[in-house]
Amino acid sequence: MAPVADVPTSTPDADSAQQDPALPPPFRWEGWHIGAILDGGRVLFTTRRGGVSEGEFATLNLGRRTDDAFAKVRANRAMLAAQVGIPWQDFLHGRQVHGNVVRRAVDAPSARRPIQEEDGQATGLRDAPALVLTADCLPVVLVAEGAVAALHGGWRGLAAGILEEGVRALRDCGGTGPIVAALGPSARACCYEVGEEVHAHFSEPGARSGERNLDLAAIARARLRGSGVEEIHDVGLCTTCTPELFFSHRRDAGRTGRMAALAWRAG
Repeated sequence: MAPVADVPTSTPDADSAQQDPALPPPFRWEGWHIGAILDGGRVLFTTRRGGVSEGEFATLNLGRRTDDAFAKVRANRAMLAAQVGIPWQDFLHGRQVHGNVVRRAVDAPSARRPIQEEDGQATGLRDAPALVLTADCLPVVLVAEGAVAALHGGWRGLAAGILEEGVRALRDCGGTGPIVAALGPSARACCYEVGEEVHAHFSEPGARSGERNLDLAAIARARLRGSGVEEIHDVGLCTTCTPELFFSHRRDAGRTGRMAALAWRAG
């Protein structure tokens, strides 16, 4: 993995590494972040650690649409790119609006590929990571032979069918054979209280947790299986109740950073 020039780097110290929660296979700690190697692709879920941002955005805030200084966001993005080994300008991402649009990214990023309102990216390109940003919504990445996808799974997107659209987009981009899904850190059923107007959108078993809470991961698993995805891995970590690891829009009353979920083709 080639380093990026003039990019600050940092690595976890021994004490912080010992305190990191254990991860279920195939997930593993890769420096500050959570990675996995799946058949056909690589997956990475970033934490809030290892960057240069300060205050509410400490430290690896990757979101431009925050009040963080853009110079710091740009440095953080370069640090992520250095870990992946692919320049940031080759990452595929959109302007997320809690919808169900998944871009079939058949061209590399360029001036002819403007950022648009999209909550998912699917691609068969090599060396072009599909990426979404989150801070409580559920990130879902899909990997198959020949293509990958990254999807932004908030409750609105799940209700609108973004996972089903993501599976279709993955196939449209050349993904063949079994699809493997990975669910990243998000606000979990322990912390995600919603009103009845939200619960009304979901009838999947396990969608309601207790009297008021919603289980995004349970909904995602049910909808992915309904779309033919049989192998689903869940990191199982809650963004809201783990402030030392993750940004959380709910916990921090909207003033917080953004983490990334990304997938790229292996080999």
